[in-house]
Amino acid sequence: MSETVLFENASVLDTAAGAIAPGQRVLVRGGEIAAVGPDVAAPEGAAAVDLGGKTLMPGLIDCHVHVNAHTADLAGLGDQSPAYVAVKASIELREMLHRGFTTVRDPGGADFGIHDAVAEGLIDGPRIFFGGKALSQTGGHVDMRPRGRSVSDDHQCCPDLGLVCDGVDGVRKAAREQLRTGAHHVKIMLSGGVASPTDRIDSTQFSLDEIRAIVDEAEAANRYVAGHAYTARAINRGLEAGVRSIEHGNLLDESSVELFLKHDAFLVPTLVTYHRMAIEGAAYGLSAANLAKNELVLDAGLKALELAHGAGVNLCYGSDLLGGMRRNQLDEFTIRGAIIPAADVIRSATVTAARLLGEEGRLGQVAPGAAADLLVVDGDPLADIAVLADPGKNLKLVMQGGDVKHGTLA
Repeated sequence: MSETVLFENASVLDTAAGAIAPGQRVLVRGGEIAAVGPDVAAPEGAAAVDLGGKTLMPGLIDCHVHVNAHTADLAGLGDQSPAYVAVKASIELREMLHRGFTTVRDPGGADFGIHDAVAEGLIDGPRIFFGGKALSQTGGHVDMRPRGRSVSDDHQCCPDLGLVCDGVDGVRKAAREQLRTGAHHVKIMLSGGVASPTDRIDSTQFSLDEIRAIVDEAEAANRYVAGHAYTARAINRGLEAGVRSIEHGNLLDESSVELFLKHDAFLVPTLVTYHRMAIEGAAYGLSAANLAKNELVLDAGLKALELAHGAGVNLCYGSDLLGGMRRNQLDEFTIRGAIIPAADVIRSATVTAARLLGEEGRLGQVAPGAAADLLVVDGDPLADIAVLADPGKNLKLVMQGGDVKHGTLA
């Protein structure tokens, strides 16, 4: 049960405005933010915490993680015990929370079981918006079979990240299966990818009729579709068919930007994963062929980010790291911060991400009525975005839903 806490002398980060208000008081009660302002009174029995001018900001949101992917060898992941993978996922979730991520979206792998374990407090971790298994055509990005293998295991408890399906009827059923489990979105593969064995980065995947059928099913359930895509051709096909968010998008162009703006769609760049795969991907299970594909998208991602930001595209924070590389989850802040203003990078991990998740007003802000997902940070992230990338030094407290998850109130 969360206690009533009054944070005093707080420098509150207004993520929407991109400004810090010093000398504020923030009252947390019943797991929510009850009041914000310089003159908020402390109710009887409230624990008063003097922050000494430290930054109080909302918990971070990562819109692209894979909690099951404790290895970059995604083909081998599907052969492991689901119990073993779940334990590994629980460890990673706790570490994500301790980095300051109080919410994550998993567009491939996490299911209702790991979601419920966090929601019920069985394990500590960010609240999870899950998509279940990502959908791929035969030979697509989550078809992890080598060329010589014909059979595949599509059992629900197989701990891999995706499901192969083909044809309008086939993709409708696959989408309905994920939605049946309570998935918050449906993830589909619109193009080739780095970690898959048999597809090309520049391929397009699923026919337009198949994409539209999946979008129809998601919309019928009041959910949306997230689409993995790199090239402008693949991105544009997805956006024109109603896909709500594009994951990665490294090779987009001006025509893609126009469609993002037309449809008020979201882009979730994941730049840190390409940087880390180039450095240590081989150590975590990526093949030489996978690393060669990584080179095709590595540098282009920065240009895509700059182009999309300049046009006003909705940008969300994503990391997409695999295996031990997930320890670099916060480095996306410094990579983006070299290209775009710190305030906009922070918005991508707070208010804009909350809007994609359908949680506008509840997550990503320090405001009355919002969930009490709060971070106490020693430093000003607007002046130096790198403050957020060193939690061991700068992150003093993580609160989620009014409960202290890391650090102390002392």
